[in-house]
Amino acid sequence: MPLSIKSVLVGFTEDGRGNHSSAVAYAISLSQAADAHLTLEAASMRYAVPGSLVGAFGAELIAHENRRIKELAEAFAEQSKGRADLAGVVCTVETPSLVFASLCDRLLAHARVHDVTVLDMETDPVQRDRGLIEAALFDSGRPVLIVPPGSERYAARRIVIAWDGGASAARAVADALPFLQEAEEVEIVTVTGEKDLAGLLPGTDLAPHLARHGIKVSVRNIALGEADVATEIRQAAAGFAADLIVCGAYKHSRLREWLLGGVTQSLLHACPLPILMSH
Repeated sequence: MPLSIKSVLVGFTEDGRGNHSSAVAYAISLSQAADAHLTLEAASMRYAVPGSLVGAFGAELIAHENRRIKELAEAFAEQSKGRADLAGVVCTVETPSLVFASLCDRLLAHARVHDVTVLDMETDPVQRDRGLIEAALFDSGRPVLIVPPGSERYAARRIVIAWDGGASAARAVADALPFLQEAEEVEIVTVTGEKDLAGLLPGTDLAPHLARHGIKVSVRNIALGEADVATEIRQAAAGFAADLIVCGAYKHSRLREWLLGGVTQSLLHACPLPILMSH
């Protein structure tokens, strides 16, 4: 159990569809294991359309929808708070109703004063929740745990580190130390052949650093074949029976892989395991 994790933030955004959140259940489980305080931001996305564009009738419809969405978010927050209470987790709840840009700002403000932020995985790069993930990764300065559907119980007995020797990977490893120190086994995976890693520290140099922190660690280098890097990482994690993947988050321009870099984008598109990312 990651004893040095003392504050966990979990974000959920209600958009009117009553979506299920694995991240909230995972965050409750993590907070219980770490004896950490949990902050739940159960936000409702507010639609703001000028009345001059939709008229009085349209404005009333939008106001009604905003009220409905807020009620759904409040009901979800109450239910989640009850689950946290039953788990013995001290939980603070907030249910803001804001437009998307303000939702991002509120999430970032909270993320910067918590040890880790937990969010649901969004596989579609153009969806709203992907925008929240990107904001948390690149603007909060804190690590983000991204949880796929169905992963509702925290576990980190076996962890894979996706290591390329770069700054983002180094930040991710540093941020993940509370989890790594409590793991039974950690494997450093480096995929070679996709980009020039000359001059960067290989996994064999990272391993002694982690060992000094009391972490049982092994190193695996994989030559890139027909599969892409993200696929090799997923396969390595499956072969290691990992509970968690740790990796750096990279971004390109909007014209290249939207905002997230290729490997980051691919991991978020299809990964059966929670991923701890930092930038």
